Amino acid sequence: MSDRAPTPVLPLASPSSAAFAAPAGGVWRDVAASDWQDWRWQLRNRLRTADELAQHFVIPPELRAFLEAGHGFEVAITPFFASLCRPFDPTCPLARQVLPDVAEATVRSFERADPLGEDPYRKAPGIVHKYPDRVLFLVTDTCAAYCRYCTRARWVASGADSLGSAEQEAALAYIEQTPTIRDVLISGGDPLLLSSPKLNALLDRLAQIPHLRFLRIGTRVPVFLPMRIDAELVHALRPRRIPVYLNVHCNHFAELAEPVRDALARLADGGVSLGGQTVLLRGVNDTAPVLQETFYALLSARVRPYYLFHCDPIRGSAHLRTSVDEGLDLMRQLIGHTSGMAVPKYVIDLEGGGKIPLWPDFVEQMDRNVLHVTNFRGERWQYVNHAD
Repeated sequence: MSDRAPTPVLPLASPSSAAFAAPAGGVWRDVAASDWQDWRWQLRNRLRTADELAQHFVIPPELRAFLEAGHGFEVAITPFFASLCRPFDPTCPLARQVLPDVAEATVRSFERADPLGEDPYRKAPGIVHKYPDRVLFLVTDTCAAYCRYCTRARWVASGADSLGSAEQEAALAYIEQTPTIRDVLISGGDPLLLSSPKLNALLDRLAQIPHLRFLRIGTRVPVFLPMRIDAELVHALRPRRIPVYLNVHCNHFAELAEPVRDALARLADGGVSLGGQTVLLRGVNDTAPVLQETFYALLSARVRPYYLFHCDPIRGSAHLRTSVDEGLDLMRQLIGHTSGMAVPKYVIDLEGGGKIPLWPDFVEQMDRNVLHVTNFRGERWQYVNHAD
């Protein structure tokens, strides 16, 4: 364990907003600004094949063979997000999140297709009811880009697409008929890829259910596809009788390029409450300086860091996963050296057991009347333990 302060890091250089509007060089140099800013164009032109990926990334022969044989999880990277990655740099922390690796073919004995044990808790189409007072509502299997550590790789990009009207009605009926539910987490896939009218209607319908207290949406769209965040979508995400919280998945400060920050500002200005969730990933953000800079960058973009997830034991993800000991050591380096506003909960998510918060142990000994603790500097202190 370490009590050392994070060493400051210099942010990765991000292209200017003008470069995003009309890329001046590389693969997309001839793309019209109107196309580049069109989120539907971005989806149609995602990098999927070995040849397409090789225009911007290093694709070794063994990886090309792996991809052309159809192995592994779905591949799709938006041109926008690819443009944030350092070209032909296999150490780029952004590329590492979305670029396939032949290591995915190695499956450890403890890795699972359904690492959170969600499938036994499916109660209606798209509904996972594992916790007493909340449900997970999976509305689509489609994402703007596919993360290599995806918890739902068994289902995402399966071709099921979004729920049909009859399936959605069955899901809503289950929520309406279960008064213990207070919170609905809308996820997938990525809900922000639904059309704005469809998402607006769904949120309206959920807000009318009397026993619901708030709604949550998990998304990576502001990072992968910031041009999707237009006025119509912001209106759909507005607070209603109950608030709507948007949890934005961001793993590295370099993801928060100017167009992404602009998209987050549009959401915040529109009254959308923003939280941040990050996955701890080897070779991406497994140092205290990178995590600290990422959490501060999120706060600066009006996104409150909420969860730091330990990478789930999804099949073929060992090359991206740290140990829990490493995660706890990183938390110890952050606590006290980083504003409490910028320190999220570090959690593991157990198969069928739910989320377990993890925190470094600062308590050395607890007597009847005295608590012996160590502070963030490693200094030992005593606290008189009286309740009256």
